[in-house]
Amino acid sequence: MSDTATRTMVRMQGRKAYAAFGARSSGTRHPLVATAMVLPLAALLVVAFGGWDAVVTQASSVAVMLGR
Repeated sequence: MSDTATRTMVRMQGRKAYAAFGARSSGTRHPLVATAMVLPLAALLVVAFGGWDAVVTQASSVAVMLGR
C-alpha cells in the first residue's frame, strides 16, 4: 500500500511555496494562450495522421450528400 498522505503533504508544501512567489496555483487561462499551446500539437497530429486529407474527404462527402 502506498503512503498517499505523505505525498499529499509534500505536494501541498510545494504549492504553498509556489504561491508565495505571486503565481496563480489555479484558475483559467486566456483563450489565446490555450490556443497557442494546442496549435503545435494539432499541426503535428494533422501531419502524422493525414488529418487534412480526412477533413477534405469528409467535407466533399457532405457536399455530395447535400447535392452541391
